[in-house]
Amino acid sequence: MDMVAACRAFVAVSSNGSFTVGAAAARIPQSVASRRIAALEQHFGARLLNRTSRSATLTSFGREMLPSARRLVELAEAMEHEAERAKLRPFRMAIPQICAPLPLARCVAVAREGGLNLDLHSAGPRERAELVRTQEVRAALSAVTPDRASWRVPLGLAATAGPHPTPLYLETLRAGRADRDARRRRVWIQPEDDMPHLRDPLTRLRDALGLQPAQVMVADSLITAVAEVLGSDDLLLASRRQADELGLHWRPIGELELSRGYEIAAGQRADAERVRSLPARAIGACLGAPEDESEER
Repeated sequence: MDMVAACRAFVAVSSNGSFTVGAAAARIPQSVASRRIAALEQHFGARLLNRTSRSATLTSFGREMLPSARRLVELAEAMEHEAERAKLRPFRMAIPQICAPLPLARCVAVAREGGLNLDLHSAGPRERAELVRTQEVRAALSAVTPDRASWRVPLGLAATAGPHPTPLYLETLRAGRADRDARRRRVWIQPEDDMPHLRDPLTRLRDALGLQPAQVMVADSLITAVAEVLGSDDLLLASRRQADELGLHWRPIGELELSRGYEIAAGQRADAERVRSLPARAIGACLGAPEDESEER
């Protein structure tokens, strides 16, 4: 038995003194109101209403129970109201700055269908971690190593020249004797990838190949990095989808495999679970992850 629905029918009928009028006030058929009140009476083991063909009056037991029934109905209505307000309350979440607008908009729309009103805040990887720590956001898509990630985004090198069907080897960036005075091609690391598990393998490879320190650089911003690439033959460390969005040609790195990793971070476990309730592919699309890299969670 639905106790709240039964009490709602009881309150409506007793307040109006009629099953017909009370059922209409409760917006249910008269037969449904009658069944619900009968079930309530059976549950309590006593009659609540005296019934005639034209009216319904409270029994002495019914008069005793009516105030409690009213409180239960009012409490249920208050909870329903609070639930609707909670659904509309913004859920602030930090996301990487590399996320493109269209996938983000689709993710927000999907979240709203599930009753989650996302309020997205773009930030770098370290700032996202700090925002979660200080509880300025309820959750964040945190940068982690690929082995700890729910979403993995393979990285390669993007440039204006191309397309090329083969990987690009960083050893080809070494200057020969004939062009030692020429400008050396550089690999630009955007702020999103300025993390030890991405930056350090690349700089170690640079040193092992005998490249100059300035040939692998961390840019101040994504815009700065892209501007350097557009104005030269430099390279941008990026995902394939990000390269496509920037109008650049993407190639895997020949000597090593690098991937961004992302996981949900939140101060409260319940907040993390709310984000996990979203389709993994919708979040993966925002991050630029291939569809087969979005794990079932």
